[in-house]
Amino acid sequence: MTRSTRDRLARVAAAACVTVVMGLSGCSDQGGHNTREPGGTAGTAPAPRATALVERPLVIGHRGAAGYRPEHTLASYELAARMGADAIEPDLVSTRDHVLVARHENEISGTTDVADHPEFAGRRTTRTIDGEAVSGWFTEDFTLAELRTLRARERLPQVRPENRAYDDRFAIPTFAEVLALRARLSKELGRQVGIVPEMKHPTYFAKAGLPLEAPLVTAVRAAGLDSATSGLMVQSFELTSLVRLRTEYGLKAPQVFLTQAKGAPYDLVASGDPRTYKDLLAPSSLRSLTKSVNVLGPDKGQVIRRRSDGSLGTPTSLVADAHAVGLKVMPYTFRAENQYLPRNLQVGPGAYDRGKAVEEQLAFLAAGVDGLFSDQPDLSVRAREEFTSRTPG
Repeated sequence: MTRSTRDRLARVAAAACVTVVMGLSGCSDQGGHNTREPGGTAGTAPAPRATALVERPLVIGHRGAAGYRPEHTLASYELAARMGADAIEPDLVSTRDHVLVARHENEISGTTDVADHPEFAGRRTTRTIDGEAVSGWFTEDFTLAELRTLRARERLPQVRPENRAYDDRFAIPTFAEVLALRARLSKELGRQVGIVPEMKHPTYFAKAGLPLEAPLVTAVRAAGLDSATSGLMVQSFELTSLVRLRTEYGLKAPQVFLTQAKGAPYDLVASGDPRTYKDLLAPSSLRSLTKSVNVLGPDKGQVIRRRSDGSLGTPTSLVADAHAVGLKVMPYTFRAENQYLPRNLQVGPGAYDRGKAVEEQLAFLAAGVDGLFSDQPDLSVRAREEFTSRTPG
């Protein structure tokens, strides 16, 4: 019998609440050169194959259905849920009056019409965000009332020109509004629609006197979502923020540690901690993450790397290593356009033409991932259906 989305999301709760089901066997080399070294370092042999820890991998609408609507709008989130996404994913930043709003970054010149507002021309400035100089307009310089006068725009107009038809139609939503939408859609669709908020630049916002953790916890508790089975998962690229949510705020919901192939979490950089993402994902380090983390959210290239010719290679050991300590793995970001796909799965001459995105995602599902962050959630739902129909049991 098919389980509800609520049941599926419950299985991404604390590792202690999960029965680990993992099959490890040798997998044939398809021409790649990956080996089972810490974090899947390139070598001379394929990694062992893993199977998902969940019965049905999750489809998470990345910034909503960003392939079809301007990202981080209520329209984008709603479309993702109606396409079958198990959860929607808002990125959270703060306003000057400490209200959480959904934007990919706190610099908003590329996702709103702020540059067209002469009354805000003097707000343009340069800030140092996670060690990098960034110029533009920043949410922390605007009150919520001021942000309400802006409208959202497509962030990638050259890649997704069709989405420009929706420019200037939608407001910037607050986190509270996204939570309310989730509740309404859950009722209308007759299933639990999950929500996976990401705290953006928590070290930066804490230094600005606008910490993200407290208003996030207040909002999710007001919505009745602070439990292991509510459909909520909280994400961050910064480990310290996730530890604080667990230890200082007592957050019960599952947490996702996002990682990159290179570099280090900025909270560790700022504190003088020399550990990198690679260090934290080494098999010897993964178990310590389970104190505060339930899910890894790696760049998809950390799960399956590209070969030297740009084609899709064989899996690294990351999924198997994470599953061995009870951590699930949900990589980002799956997109349908050729420029985001392995060379062997591209179709047509244009970088923005759509290629064989379902085939790419089938390869990751076969590698044992427990979920997919996707800009086109309808394609991910199709990939999951095809994968589960092929998989015995």
